[in-house]
Amino acid sequence: MATPTVRRLQLGNELRHVRQKAGREQAEAAAALDCGIGKISRLELGQGGISKGDLKLLLEFYGVDPQEMQWMFELARTRSSRGRWGDYRAVFPEWFRMYVDLETDAENIRQVQGEIVPGILQTESYMRSLHTSSVRRDDEGVDALVSSRQERQQILTRDKPPTMSFILSESCLRRQIGNVWIMREQIDHLAEVALQTNIAIQVMPFTAETSTGGISYDFTLLQIPSHGIAADLEFVYIECFDDARYLDAKDAISAYTTLWNRLQAAALGPKESLDLIRSVGKQYSE
Repeated sequence: MATPTVRRLQLGNELRHVRQKAGREQAEAAAALDCGIGKISRLELGQGGISKGDLKLLLEFYGVDPQEMQWMFELARTRSSRGRWGDYRAVFPEWFRMYVDLETDAENIRQVQGEIVPGILQTESYMRSLHTSSVRRDDEGVDALVSSRQERQQILTRDKPPTMSFILSESCLRRQIGNVWIMREQIDHLAEVALQTNIAIQVMPFTAETSTGGISYDFTLLQIPSHGIAADLEFVYIECFDDARYLDAKDAISAYTTLWNRLQAAALGPKESLDLIRSVGKQYSE
């Protein structure tokens, strides 16, 4: 079953879909539940819970088939997440925790990175070296950071892993984090991961002549299957120093998908990228 965050988002997505399909406005739904319109809005945004009784009343008002209701009843079931962000997971800042849930349940992830290797592809030594030079440095939290990031990496090899695609600037390969041996290990790991059938890594070389400006924008596109009657959930994740943006508006998804497609066309293909990765790895051994 999906994480609590994704269940709420999926339920909101389904409720918005069936309301629009029924030709109803949020104000009408609020009147049917005898509640404020704000509650309906929060439900559809995945920001609130709802009792089974109120959900049944709302779905009947929308004219939803009883068989289709069962999936939404399951999504609405309340499961305690107490302690979920304890222990080493407490290292995740509040604004990043939604991303961890989205990443866990996504079936397709596409990421653009301009300067450093993405966290989900980092080796332990690279993580530790990156942390010691970080402006967010916290020596007491380095072990928790490593453990939490390694737990995230488990999605790469689980029974049904997501399809993951990466476009990395050549800077990610050549910017030295730690000593040359740490970099050689990291580059070798990238080369190994790139051979997995569910992972594609493309490199934007310094010599690329088209669409290179877009590589300066780090972003991640995530697609989470709905398993219901509504469309899949889609998000653009954009991280800054002390916060993050989660975009799900259609125009934002379309704009970043277009940017992704342009960068993908400008980058080296997977085979050529692997050749470059291996070549850079050899240079760290010289």
